[in-house]
Amino acid sequence: MATPDITAGARPAPRLRASRRRYGEDVVKGLLALCALVSVATTVGIVVALFLPAIEFFRTISIVDYLTGIRWAPLFEPASFGVVPLILGTLSVTLWALLMCIPFGLGASIYLSEYAGSRMRKILKPALEVLAGVPTVVYGFFALTFVTPLLRDLGLGLEVQNALAAGLVMGVMLIPTVASISEDAMSAVPRDLRDGAYALGSTRFQVATRIVVPAAASGIVASFVLAISRAVGETMIVLLAAGQKPTLTFDPRDAIETMTAFIAATGQGDIPIDSIEYKTIFAVGATLFVATLVMNLFSIRLVRKFREVYE
Repeated sequence: MATPDITAGARPAPRLRASRRRYGEDVVKGLLALCALVSVATTVGIVVALFLPAIEFFRTISIVDYLTGIRWAPLFEPASFGVVPLILGTLSVTLWALLMCIPFGLGASIYLSEYAGSRMRKILKPALEVLAGVPTVVYGFFALTFVTPLLRDLGLGLEVQNALAAGLVMGVMLIPTVASISEDAMSAVPRDLRDGAYALGSTRFQVATRIVVPAAASGIVASFVLAISRAVGETMIVLLAAGQKPTLTFDPRDAIETMTAFIAATGQGDIPIDSIEYKTIFAVGATLFVATLVMNLFSIRLVRKFREVYE
């Protein structure tokens, strides 16, 4: 007996390609590809413009002396090009900024995600994000004219420009960054995890700290990394409130100078463009670029390690 042909009368498989070419889609694809190329070309241009003068600088100044020297005085005689004081100043301000923004930002995100009602969340979250829209120069003047006198009245013995006031105000500026990104990560945690913990008798605080926060660890770490990157690259606050004194100290009461403050201050001066003093701007910028790149690469691995995927 012949086997019937089950394919007889079956409809042909639909074609996934358009019967005719759609030129509008080609235009959109071309524009999107152009946007991607512009981003890549801009990055390459920044790297080339930054590292070519930096390489010329290191042909004159030993990179070992640059990275290990403890005196930074490129505009004085005799000149000294040890970048350690600038790195130490940057780390000092960043540390105090993180001590302010991480606990307050994370606490605000936990409250918004787990405790606040919908009405309170609609009020507090936009109000918190208003801080992100304040110009950084305003934060700098606030640190210089309000926070520093306040801390001096408390008997801390601060200089007029100091790392502590600059770091604390910078931390206030970064609170919305940590709070917003962390709150979004916590909101993405499935409700089933919370319900399961409540069913086992957990309190709201236990659910927030032992269930939600660990489950959203990748997003929280990403917010911390973004805050660190912004703190390291901040210019106006440290230029106005931290000073321009490259001192080899970690005492937050002293005036210091960060890498970004040096670049901003020196770039506005009357230094000849082809001089070795002018090329210090690019050397410090390259140092900042490499440090930020290494930190971001490390953070990407860290985020991938703690990433949780929910269906």
